[in-house]
Amino acid sequence: MKQIPLDISADQPQDFDTFVTGRNQELMQRLQQLANAANRREHTASASTDRFLYVWAEAGAGKTHLLHALALQMGKRARLIAADAPESAFDYSPKASHYLIDDVDQLFDEQQVAAFNLFNQIREQGGWMISTGKLPPTRLEMREDLRTRLGWGLIYQVHGLSDDEKIAALLQATLARGMEVPVGVITYMLTHYRRDMPSLSRMLDALDRHSLATKRAITLPLLRELLQQESEQ
Repeated sequence: MKQIPLDISADQPQDFDTFVTGRNQELMQRLQQLANAANRREHTASASTDRFLYVWAEAGAGKTHLLHALALQMGKRARLIAADAPESAFDYSPKASHYLIDDVDQLFDEQQVAAFNLFNQIREQGGWMISTGKLPPTRLEMREDLRTRLGWGLIYQVHGLSDDEKIAALLQATLARGMEVPVGVITYMLTHYRRDMPSLSRMLDALDRHSLATKRAITLPLLRELLQQESEQ
């Protein structure tokens, strides 16, 4: 049988609509408030600690997804700063109200100094800083002055979904796309493939395309065939 080239690398749009909230309702509400503040062009807050937010989670839980969703909704008022960004990306500007630093735990020494200086400028002149990392601030291995600053504000953990929540979210996604997928197929995917939601969602997309290309119903044998092709490629 001729194998069909698979494309499971493309991510879903990283916006709030494609993030499965689960136990992160409070965090989602806070992020929406921040987005609304940017859209209203607010530049200060009642308390300095309210202007600094640190979000941590293990890889694949969705912290980067949320940061990109914020940047997308805020538009030009937000500056998204990746871990490999140059030091100049940390320069303060009155044109930006929200500075979104992803993977702050991966910053080099020079970037950490720049992030520390940016923190102080935001504190003095206004704005918000939202940072992400894999560990809570107390466990970060970085400059002590920056580490303690990150712990000054609000701290949220992105809670991963339980298996039941993942299954429910994937089944909901299949209904939204008009797909007919037995629960057993979703369960098998969860136990025999990568377990983070971005990977599972991409595999679901690939399964849908594979079903249409082969004109076969989505069944467990079809999923096994797809997983075999993916492992070979």
